[in-house]
Amino acid sequence: MRGKCGLFFESYRAEAQVFQSGFQRACLGLFIAALLLSPWVLDSYFVSMLNLIMIAVIGAVSLNLLTGVCGQISLGHGAFLGVGAYAAAQATLHGVPFIAALLLGGFSAALAGMVFGVPSLRLKGIYLAIATLAAQLILEFVFLHWESATGGSRGLIVEAPKILGFSFDTERRMFYLLLSAAALSLLMVTNVLRTRHGRAFVSIRDFYLSAEIAGVNLFAYKLAAFGLSSFLAGVAGGLWAHYTLFLSAEQFGITLSISYLAMIIIGGLGSVTGSVMGAVFMTILPEFLNGLSGSISLVLPNISQHINALREGVFGLVLMLFLIFEPEGLANRWRLIKAYWKLYPFAH
Repeated sequence: MRGKCGLFFESYRAEAQVFQSGFQRACLGLFIAALLLSPWVLDSYFVSMLNLIMIAVIGAVSLNLLTGVCGQISLGHGAFLGVGAYAAAQATLHGVPFIAALLLGGFSAALAGMVFGVPSLRLKGIYLAIATLAAQLILEFVFLHWESATGGSRGLIVEAPKILGFSFDTERRMFYLLLSAAALSLLMVTNVLRTRHGRAFVSIRDFYLSAEIAGVNLFAYKLAAFGLSSFLAGVAGGLWAHYTLFLSAEQFGITLSISYLAMIIIGGLGSVTGSVMGAVFMTILPEFLNGLSGSISLVLPNISQHINALREGVFGLVLMLFLIFEPEGLANRWRLIKAYWKLYPFAH
């Protein structure tokens, strides 16, 4: 219940609620209403940006489950998105309904993730990162040379998704499909973290020896983390394939894996809210830099080439500054802001 000095709980069930007050639920309702109405008031460019953010949210929250919650570093996340993308695309091209194809892409990525997650029993830290980097390179090679399944260097043309005869062939229609998928993914990960399995993931991250002594099966839970994370990554890849309508091996390179790793670092490791914040930030930042360089080029055309070259440097600089000055990410900064206003104007 809510008192004059804050929130007080009369049961553990009430304290475990995701949204603990009516004010939080009201804010969520207003936010969802604004999202649902946004495609009708924004132009196609901004709607396309929202669509890219939804896909990035699914990919980021899936990697955060593996790296931020379970502590298993992965540099092959982009390749797992590619497995899901190609599997879902091939399924729809062979007449499989879109929802079933999307799940097939997720399970295909989960299988690949669990196979490459087997070394996680003996490898930790930087050694595990190198192993997942090897998975990235192996899958990139497969995407490029398995031409019968991926189209090789020519790429693969994908059809627009259809559900019960309704085609999602516009930005606005895709927005509602991607929003539903992102909401389900966030809800799924949030509820996993509230279970004993989520607590087992956290115990492995904090200190694996203590987790093993407490009865946590390290191998089973690490494989489960790789499988669940890769499943959501495969779903994100399948949505990406049916949104862009074209796939090529270059889309799922090491740059994509690093981008998702940057999302969860900037947003906040181990935080579902941080995954959303990081996905929004990292999706908008390149567009902002493109717009800024374009504006500067109009005023100073002689230095336009130098500005374009500096964009990648600015991208790296932003990540470095977050690691130095905000290592716990945007989610932690948001918690501090809320705590400040909760106690304002008192210091303690």
